[in-house]
Amino acid sequence: MDWQQLASLAIVGIAAALMLRSKFRRPKTPFSIANHCGGCAGIKIVPKNSVIYHARKGERPRVVVKMK
Repeated sequence: MDWQQLASLAIVGIAAALMLRSKFRRPKTPFSIANHCGGCAGIKIVPKNSVIYHARKGERPRVVVKMK
């Protein structure tokens, strides 16, 4: 077995180990669950604007931005 075969087997082994690690690792929890305050329910983030994309076959596409 020469060094090229050894290097390729090492790469495949590392990739397999990373796949198995991600398969058996605990899932990450969202910040609101992991945090002791429950996501700080007193703070509300309100979107300031919205973007609407409108396109139909045969017409020019339109982008409408609605500011609140």
